[in-house]
Amino acid sequence: MKLTLSAGNQAALGVEVQKLISASVASRIASKDNSLWGAAAQPEASIRLGWITSARDSQELLPEIFALRDEFAAKGVNRFVLCGMGGSSLAPEVITKNANVDLVVLDATAPDQVASALIHLERTAVVVSSKSGSTVETDSQKRAFESAFKAAGIDPTERIVIVTDPGSPLDVASRTAGYRVFNADPNVGGRYSALTAFGLVPSGLAGVDVTELLSSAVSAAALLGSDSSENPGLWLGAMLGRSANGSGLKDKFLIECDGLNGFGDWVEQLVAESSGKEDRGILPVVVTANAPEISSLPADTLLIRFGTEVSGNTDAVFSGSLGELFLLWEYATVIAGYLQGINPFDQPNVESAKIAARALLDSPASSASVDFVDGGIAVKSYGFELSGSTLDSAVEQLLSLVNDSSYISVHAYLNRMAYPQLETLRDVLAKRSGRPVTFGWGPRFLHSTGQYHKGGPKQGVFLQLTSDFASDLAIEGRPFSFGSLIQAQAAGDANVLKDNGLPVLTLRVSNPLADLERLKKVIAS
Repeated sequence: MKLTLSAGNQAALGVEVQKLISASVASRIASKDNSLWGAAAQPEASIRLGWITSARDSQELLPEIFALRDEFAAKGVNRFVLCGMGGSSLAPEVITKNANVDLVVLDATAPDQVASALIHLERTAVVVSSKSGSTVETDSQKRAFESAFKAAGIDPTERIVIVTDPGSPLDVASRTAGYRVFNADPNVGGRYSALTAFGLVPSGLAGVDVTELLSSAVSAAALLGSDSSENPGLWLGAMLGRSANGSGLKDKFLIECDGLNGFGDWVEQLVAESSGKEDRGILPVVVTANAPEISSLPADTLLIRFGTEVSGNTDAVFSGSLGELFLLWEYATVIAGYLQGINPFDQPNVESAKIAARALLDSPASSASVDFVDGGIAVKSYGFELSGSTLDSAVEQLLSLVNDSSYISVHAYLNRMAYPQLETLRDVLAKRSGRPVTFGWGPRFLHSTGQYHKGGPKQGVFLQLTSDFASDLAIEGRPFSFGSLIQAQAAGDANVLKDNGLPVLTLRVSNPLADLERLKKVIAS
């Protein structure tokens, strides 16, 4: 595990790191000192510091995971699907991708994406991960698989594995129904849960050597918990915390992890949900090595990369094994929270979008209106009024709201497996605007960057992409379908952003790929 800073950052951060050492910040974290983030944060911190020893504590889960993996293999079950949201899905996705192990991650409510996962049931096992079980997306996904397994003549209790907190409603109901249940540490929040049952069960069942993952994190713990200038967590935390805590400083950072597949997405949800509150925080922006912002870095933006050598305008590079890096970034994130004067363990604004979506499910007609339709694309604005009735004018008016402190955020409420090309929109907007641009798939970003959008600095300009799905999928036992659920989630979040004084342009596309090309031309012109 190694962190290398540019010469300028090394010099600028030296005093801050020495202050952290003098205050024994790293060792206080390692000893689970819940007073570190202030009296207001102490009640939450007191039940959220289990991640510090997760790598050691979780080792007792391994025999049971391996035994169940062998049991499934003996029955010819070799395809694994994970139903989860936020940290419950992003960590296993990173772990399996970088081990070249197949895992179908279903963190979506797009009906066609859910339907595409309901295949090869004769050799499929499903892991349903939720701390409480009340997450509407995960509950709906579980119901879809229960219905599909029953229709195929397969007992769902033999193929669905539950990961949840002990004593949660999902834990109690699942054990009563006869499901296999793995309990996670209840003293770990979802975004810090990579090295708990939430990260280990789906990854281990799918075939990853999670023993090595935990061992590398255990090895890194001593250094990260030390009050030493050799501790990379102190330097990274100081960079993130100092940059976001004052006027004129850098409150955004590009993270480029092309050599560590998916790790940037995991960092994004960890940092954004931990720091974006009380109008403060630092915004992570996931980019590739060819991103337009890298060659012309905005003045308020850092550049952090996975690698071994600092070059050009890079501010820092980090390297190490995946277990080490999970722990490095968790330490850095809570140290940044300490410097920013915020609680890195709560997420006070996440629930607002959920409440708005529930209201729209009860009254779906209220989200159906649009401002106009241009060439099959339905257009609606939130938080600002449109003049004119063309796609070109609507996009121009949204982009006219971008200033030198703004970021643009694209939210695609569509099938991410079917339309990965939509992510190219990010670079087109970055090149046109010269500003950092984030891209999130709805509704999964609601459990990560969604907190930053509402709770962080009010700098966001938002573009939503939605669709009328050609085919819908019912949810057994619920009065709504997947199609109505995802539409309500999109409209609900747009309304909450508008209520926070932030502008949103929603485009409901009829032909996603063709409409994408049209939209890119409009932006680039």
